[in-house]
Parts: sequence; structure tokens; C-alpha cells
Amino acid sequence: MRAFWSSAWEIIEIVLISVVTVFLIRNFLAQPFLVSGASMEPTFYNHNYLIIDEVTYHFRAPQRGEPIVFRYPNDPSVYFIKRIIGLPGDRVVVRDGKVTVYDISGKAIPVTGETNGYTDVKLGADQYFVLGDNRYNSFDSRNWGPVPKKDIIGLVRLRIFPISEFEVVKTPAIP
Repeated sequence: MRAFWSSAWEIIEIVLISVVTVFLIRNFLAQPFLVSGASMEPTFYNHNYLIIDEVTYHFRAPQRGEPIVFRYPNDPSVYFIKRIIGLPGDRVVVRDGKVTVYDISGKAIPVTGETNGYTDVKLGADQYFVLGDNRYNSFDSRNWGPVPKKDIIGLVRLRIFPISEFEVVKTPAIP
């Protein structure tokens, strides 16, 4: 009987350690994210399963061009995935189908891809301007304004599903 309880206790210990480890990783290091919709096509498609790095932004600021997951500023229970176009202090102008970012020094940074709408916004401290890669079919900062840094969950690091498209996600030099 003693051998039974000893074996049972070992199994319980393994299960508890596993549960605590998964909890810590999922809540503090990385978490899965399922893409819903077409706003990030052709980079990410509906039902792509991604892994989000929640640690990097504790050590450095988000960078232009990075795909991020964040809480929708008007409803924190909703999560979005978009690409960072404008950084704190930038001025973002969307006009005549083009996006232009003026950095803090006033230098114009053209952004690739055509778009619709009109926006002219100066970003404050800890504000980021985000756009979907599928600009004509994206609900983004053009519609509801900048994303505060506090709402950013993390950086997209891996696409793990579908398996045939498994990859480490790279950030383009200029979005």
C-alpha cells in the first residue's frame, strides 16, 4: 500500500509542476493567438495560429514594422493584430491613397501599400499608430486612433498553424 501512495504522490507532483509551468509560461512569457479575419492578409490569414512574445517589450520599446497583438482601446476584452506604423512623437498622414510617417526630426518615411481614408495625427508619448496589412479591409488606427503602450500584449514571433506555413515571423525594415 505504501508503494501505491508513493507512486500516486509522484504523479500528483508531476501534474502540479506541469500545470504551474504552463500557467507561468502562458501568462508571463508567451501566449497563443488565433487570427480572426482578413485584415492582416497576405502576412497572416484567418485561422492562423500564432505565438505572441510577451517579454520583449518589458526590455525595449516596440519598433516600426512589428506585428503586434493588443487590446482594442475601446473594448479591452477584444484583441487585435496589426502592424506598427507610427511611433511615439511621429506624425502619421493618410491622404490620397498613401501613408506617410514623419518622424520626430520631421523626416518623411513613406509606407508601402495603398490605402483609403484620411488621417493626420500627431502621436503622443506611449502612443502607436497601427494598420492592417490588408489596408482596404482593416479596422485600425485610421478608425479609432492610436494604441496606448499599456494595451500592447506582445510581439508576434511564430506562426505555428497551419503546419505547412510554420515560420519565425520577421519584421520588415520599412513597413
